[in-house]
Parts: sequence; structure tokens; C-alpha cells
Amino acid sequence: MDRIGIGLAGLGTVGAGVYKHLIQNRAIICQRLGLQLSVHRVAVRNPEKKRSVSPPPETITGNWEELIDDPEINIVVELMGGIDIPYTFTMQALEAGKVVVTGNKALLAERGAELFEKAAEKGVPIFFEAAVAGGIPIIISIREGFIGNHIESIHAILNGTSNYILSRMTEERMDFPEALKEAQEQGYAEADPSLDVNGWDAAHKAIILASLAYGFWVSTSQIHVAGIEKVTASDIRFADNLGYRIKLVATIRANRDSFVEVHVHPALVPKQHVLASVNGVFNALMVRGDIVGDTLFYGRGAGQDPTTSSVISDLAQAAIWYDSGGKAFGFTPHGLYGKCLPIERVSSAYYLRLTVIDEPGVLAQVASVLGSHKIGISSVIQPEGHEGDAVPLVLMIHDAPFGTMQAALGRIQALACVKSPPMMLWVLS
Repeated sequence: MDRIGIGLAGLGTVGAGVYKHLIQNRAIICQRLGLQLSVHRVAVRNPEKKRSVSPPPETITGNWEELIDDPEINIVVELMGGIDIPYTFTMQALEAGKVVVTGNKALLAERGAELFEKAAEKGVPIFFEAAVAGGIPIIISIREGFIGNHIESIHAILNGTSNYILSRMTEERMDFPEALKEAQEQGYAEADPSLDVNGWDAAHKAIILASLAYGFWVSTSQIHVAGIEKVTASDIRFADNLGYRIKLVATIRANRDSFVEVHVHPALVPKQHVLASVNGVFNALMVRGDIVGDTLFYGRGAGQDPTTSSVISDLAQAAIWYDSGGKAFGFTPHGLYGKCLPIERVSSAYYLRLTVIDEPGVLAQVASVLGSHKIGISSVIQPEGHEGDAVPLVLMIHDAPFGTMQAALGRIQALACVKSPPMMLWVLS
């Protein structure tokens, strides 16, 4: 049986899982693959540190360049985290003709265009299933399973931490700080949860999906991202009364003019929509193709074992490519699309919560501003029983361009009757 040499860069949570399961499941992997995957060398920051797995001491190095220089290593696996060092490592690996497997979503979102250009130049692929949605096989599905489809849209919950927090806010009527604290205590949120709750973890994954689905690399500067930090228990309750759940949703969609919209933010999801029932730390992706129609992918989007499963899947694909001399690449640009729709032109319905003075004529002032921007109101809720001079006013807004809505919000916030910044959420359509 032919042997494929692997260089593993990083032995943290996922790296340790990859090493452990390659050893534990060696027999079944070899039988299914017809090739032997052998970890030849492991690069770590601190070779002296004790870890949950113990590769032979002679395979451990503190110098990742040794993985690139070793002629017995055919595939390198980048699981270091961060951007700068992994970028240098990956570029040098590609330059040396090594096949690359990575789970680094931030690296691909920020520097993917350069990396895939180098991969095409050197004729070696990059595999990156683990970069999006943990153990859910979404990359291979879009790249291969739906190869005959125009991808019409992807709506996805891509961050388990945010989904857990919003689920707990819904189930227990918690406010954001309390739900975040619980997520940290349960190990679902980091001590610094910024990338999870501010939307950028999900945005990095959305960029990868959009680029793969539409054939051009989407820049971080071309997408709209907002997090869940400002969602309150009141918003959760109002949404529930209106027939919605609030979720952090990534939307990737092409229009008839071949423009692509990419945005990630909290959104009101109708309770009957399949994404509304995705709770806890789970991820889900609803992909619509012009041939296949609607498909649903569901599973754990993070954690050692789900992500390890995707890395090993990529290793198998990489080994097959190397052994057969294949020509398929992890990203193939194509000419059907090529422009991101500016977020100002993206239309949606909206949920708008205002805190206003409790006096006659307030709704008329707000409606006048919206009307002057040709924005319609579909329904209004003004809950009773609130003490004090300021009360909530909740409006559901008809479809309007985001830029127009932002301009109207600027004028509404300037009204004397509005006592705090408006809270606006998109409505999933």
C-alpha cells in the first residue's frame, strides 16, 4: 500500500484531534482509501509542552520550515490559527509543490485570493472543508455535489456561539450579558468572544462560501457584517409575538443581473422557516440550486471532533489527488459572476424598535420620515404597561433598500421624540 507523508502544523485542539483519530482509525481509513496516511512530522510552537497526544519525540519540531523542506512530506496540514504566520507557511508550502489542507477560515477570507492564485500557478490544490461549518460537508457539496447547478442562494447559521446565546435568550428570556456568561461557563464561548458575537467569525465563513459558489474572491470590504451584542430580551419577545425567531444569519444570494449580495447580521426568521428551529451550538445551511432546489445541511459547526472529521476528509481527498496526479483544485474561478452588490442596494423587510416619548403624534412623525423616503410600514406594536416617559414603539417595515433605510434612520434618530438609538433588524425573506 502506498504511503502518503503528512506534515502537521499545529497540535492544538483540532490538531490533536486529527493526530489522535488518524492513529485510532488508521485501519478503516487505509481500507477505504487504499493508501496509508502517515504523520511524518509535527510542528508546534513549544516542543516541550505536554499535550493530550504524544507523537514520537523524533517527529516533533519547533520549526515549521522543516515540514516544507522534508521531501517525504507530500501534504501539509495548517492548523496553527491566526493569519500572518499561516499565510507565510502556506505560500511557501505551495511554492514547494506541497498539497495544502487548512481549516483556517480567517486566513482564507483575508488572503484567499493570493493563496489560490499561487496554488493555480504551482499546480497544487488547497483543501479547506474544515474552514466552514465544522463537520458539515458543505464545501465538497458546493464544489462537487452541486457542480451542475447555479447556486441561487445560501442562508446559513454559521456560528454556534451566537446561536447558543440567542437560543438561551429565547428559551429563558435572558438578556445578552447573562446568556453570554452562561455560554462562557459552558465552554461554548471564549473568554474574548468578540469574533463570535460581532459576526465576523460567520462572515469569514460566508466569504468562503460566496467565493466558492460564485467563482470570484469576495473581499471583506464588500460585505455587511453586524453582531448580536445589541439584541435585547425585549427584541426576542417582540419577535416571538410577531411570529419570528432572531438568528445570526449569513445571506449569500445572486440576482438576475449577476450581482452577488453577501451580508451577515441578526435577522428575524419566520417560525415556520427551517432555520428558526436550529438551536444551541448547531449550524445549518439552506442551499438552493437551480436544478436541485432546496437542500439542508445541519450539524455541529465547531469542536474538536466535528472539525477533525472534516480535516481527515480533506486529507483523504488530498491523498487521492496526489496519488492519482489529479488536476482538480480547491477553488476554480469562473466567469458567470464577478461583482458584489453594494449593501446600500440590497433590499429587505425590517424590524424597527424605537424608544420614544409617550405622547400623541409620535407615530405620525416617524411615519412622515419613512414616507418621505418612500418606505412603507406593514404593522405597528406599541406595548402598554411601560412606566416612565419613554416607551418602546415597534414597526415592521416593507421591503426597502438598506441605504435608503439607513438614511431614514438617521433622520428618525434626530427627532426630539426619539430618546435612544433605533434598533433595526433585517427580516429573512
